[in-house]
Amino acid sequence: MAKLFSDREIRAVAIFLPLAGLLITALVLVRPSANPEAARRAEAAMEIRRDSVELRHFDPNTATLDDLLELGLSKHEAVSLLKYRAAGKVFRIPEDMALCYGISDSLYRRLAPWVRIGRKYAIAPEEYRTGRILPEPLTPQPFRIDTVSVRYLRAIGALSKRQAEAFIRWRDLSGIYDMEELRDCYVVSDSVAAALEPYIIFPERKPRPIEEPVELNTADSAALRSVSGIGPKTVGAILAYRERLGGFLRAEQLAEVPGVTERNYEKILKQIYCDSCKIRKIDINFASPKVLGRHPYIAPQVLRKLLKARQLKGGWSTAEELIEEHIMTRKEAARLAPYLQFGSVSGPADE
Repeated sequence: MAKLFSDREIRAVAIFLPLAGLLITALVLVRPSANPEAARRAEAAMEIRRDSVELRHFDPNTATLDDLLELGLSKHEAVSLLKYRAAGKVFRIPEDMALCYGISDSLYRRLAPWVRIGRKYAIAPEEYRTGRILPEPLTPQPFRIDTVSVRYLRAIGALSKRQAEAFIRWRDLSGIYDMEELRDCYVVSDSVAAALEPYIIFPERKPRPIEEPVELNTADSAALRSVSGIGPKTVGAILAYRERLGGFLRAEQLAEVPGVTERNYEKILKQIYCDSCKIRKIDINFASPKVLGRHPYIAPQVLRKLLKARQLKGGWSTAEELIEEHIMTRKEAARLAPYLQFGSVSGPADE
């Protein structure tokens, strides 16, 4: 009977197996034993935060480990920021902190109002352009927004000279009476507005003599802007929503407009009214899919059911039929009904 292995192969295996055993034994002895409990303790130590947290202004480019721990960062978060900085990264604006891999969004939002970027690190610092070394920013003190000067805004490091001058021109032209109007100014970023908010003293808005409230469905942008609580951005949002809606049936529908805050809503309601006769209606039996889909009260799934049923049936005579055919719920139909008209299904109505 022939041998399965030659003598040479048997000798090679006999030499290899002891060597392999020795190698495996050496690896087991050299490898440190796993200690899950020690690893958990080390991880927990990195997550411990100091009991006493003192929020104060700081520059992420120069803050020390102790400074960061006192601000409420865990050791892991503080070390991550320091490593990020050691890698050559520079925080030019407060939002750069959100790019640091160890800083969560919630932590950044908590710290953002307290971030002060030094002139040495800020984007386009003035001393680089002029060659002059400027002093460190002053600590902000409460100030009136209607009388603050360009010099003061520059001194606290809030705005550059050009930005501050543009801001003063905007203020003198439009007036600034609350945070929403402050943020409307194009040179004021969200981070700057948030940092200044604790120090700003707004003037009292002078009451505008109004003989009659503003009619919401016929008012142009100038009339809407004259309403206290409606800023330039909100004017555009109201006009766009009014066009999609076909007009406001009730003044309370203004709360549906993006940009109308709860605080301003109550103030605006006292200065406006709606003429429901001014609303524009849609002929549900003949309107195009594009016209129907643009209305904010017709959801996409309702539109699909409506178009399919209209193709089969031809049209409807009342909103109640839409409910009976399960195209809309009673609540949806009640909200939309004032904007509908039902043309004769025997032929297209005049456009």
